[in-house]
Amino acid sequence: MNTTNEGLLARAALRSAAWSERWFPDAWVFAALGVVIVAIAAMSFGATPAVAVNAFGDGFWSLIPFTMQMAFVVIGGYVVATAPVVARFIDVLARVPRTGRGAICYVGLISMLASLLSWGFSLVFGGLLVRALARRDDLRMDYRAAGAAAYLGLGAVWAMGLSSSAAQLQANPKSMPPGLINITGVLPFSETIFLWQSIALTTILILVSLLICWFTAPSDHNARTASDYGVTETATPALPPRQRPGEWLEYSPLLSLLIGLLGLGWLGYEFATKPAVTAIANLNTYNFLFLTVGLLLHWRPRSFLNAVSRAVPSTAGVLIQFPLYGGIASLLTHAPGFGDQTLSHRLSGLFVHVASTDTFTLVMGAYSAILGFFVPSGGGKWLVEAPYVMQAANDLHVHLGWAVQVYNAAEALPNLINPFWMLPLLGVLGLKARDVVGFTFMQLLVHVPLVLGLLWALGLTLTYVPPVMP
Repeated sequence: MNTTNEGLLARAALRSAAWSERWFPDAWVFAALGVVIVAIAAMSFGATPAVAVNAFGDGFWSLIPFTMQMAFVVIGGYVVATAPVVARFIDVLARVPRTGRGAICYVGLISMLASLLSWGFSLVFGGLLVRALARRDDLRMDYRAAGAAAYLGLGAVWAMGLSSSAAQLQANPKSMPPGLINITGVLPFSETIFLWQSIALTTILILVSLLICWFTAPSDHNARTASDYGVTETATPALPPRQRPGEWLEYSPLLSLLIGLLGLGWLGYEFATKPAVTAIANLNTYNFLFLTVGLLLHWRPRSFLNAVSRAVPSTAGVLIQFPLYGGIASLLTHAPGFGDQTLSHRLSGLFVHVASTDTFTLVMGAYSAILGFFVPSGGGKWLVEAPYVMQAANDLHVHLGWAVQVYNAAEALPNLINPFWMLPLLGVLGLKARDVVGFTFMQLLVHVPLVLGLLWALGLTLTYVPPVMP
């Protein structure tokens, strides 16, 4: 690899990528190390080995519903994106870029814009766009950098959009625990993701992320293509002709149409009785929508089932790794030590104790980012964190809606190097976390000071409003 003709950031990205490819462990090993570290930390603060063991075992299967939801995010997104009409649309989008560097920025832009509507769709759609671009013989695109760009939606701005778990929860009083609603009241989107400060922060993050994509993209000489990683880029295979009489229903659209109509009927009722944003924020509804639309778009059951079969291997990392994160979350929140306090209580107490009105956004942002590395679940972590930090926001007279946005922006930072959320995308791309984290690490180096600085500066423009009860 000759980097003499590369720019400063591109050289740094290539060195970071080379280091991560050599030293960054497999995602499962990374999660297993997290379990060990958190267990040792819990016991060092007074949790007995029996308590730590029980907490790990009790939490191991706690994310099974969420694990299946995440697996279906991959399957549903893959099924829709590989439907003939959508696959043709992705191929049309893939014709736009003229250079490898331009293609990487193009993927990053589409991924980030899509994530403001749905983080799950942005992962799969971005990954399939990268694969479509990789099929172009006239385009020499670095497959690693493009994969990292496809991840920017979840790694940079997803929590600032409509699928923000914390903002959704705070806007829906029926979804909040009584203890939390008494502290925060109801915070509509106008006080969180639709604040002009929030929109400005999101816009700046998108522009800066694209600049980093541009300056860290390797030149054609140093680009590593999909074929370098053994990823064979071929178009979705055509449906083979029916060979046996028993396959008639598999090739007939009759069952797809009937099941699809039932699904559309339920979705119609769901969206008619709830606000659209609330309905789509439910992962079960989101997955149901994608599976129903995917079934109808494929038209024939055999085409739909073939797409599901191709998608299932992409879920392997999710299925085997999420239980470890369930164990980590349980060790943090259900392994009390000295003073009957858990490790989560001690972490939050430490950060809240050192905060003041002027430094609250910086302290809370740093805390959310650190804890998010060990508990990478935006909604679940918010339920653990919100009672402490939002009470502190009240005590210090910090704008409550902005406190939610501080959480949202900071919570996304560890995603840039945490393989937990990379798994669905990596499954689509056929890569390992070590292949892309060198480039996402460069994003992290810029995002940390930028995000924390903007959160602090923009927060100064807001004034405290007491909680508004429903």
